[in-house]
Amino acid sequence: MKNALEVGNRIRNVREELRMSRSVFSEKINISESYLAQLELGNKSIGMNALISLCEYTGYSSDYFLFGNATEDDLCKKVIRMVSILPEDSLDMVYEIVRSIKSHSK
Repeated sequence: MKNALEVGNRIRNVREELRMSRSVFSEKINISESYLAQLELGNKSIGMNALISLCEYTGYSSDYFLFGNATEDDLCKKVIRMVSILPEDSLDMVYEIVRSIKSHSK
């Protein structure tokens, strides 16, 4: 069950990054809340349909959820998701920070 627990931890981490309750997240990926809880606790292995739905909704690859292998694309999507949940008044600051980093990395 070690692998199921690792998968569950990755699912929970992504859900928490999105600041979603189990109830809301399970609805978004079309699984029951109890099934999501069992996945996150490592008590159940993820099924193919749930994995596909999870990947489609979050933008993370199945390789990430199953094996922990994050790609550069996964990282970009993670940043985009983090920025998308920020309050409107924080976006100018984020833009200036990214612009500054970009100008210094040339």
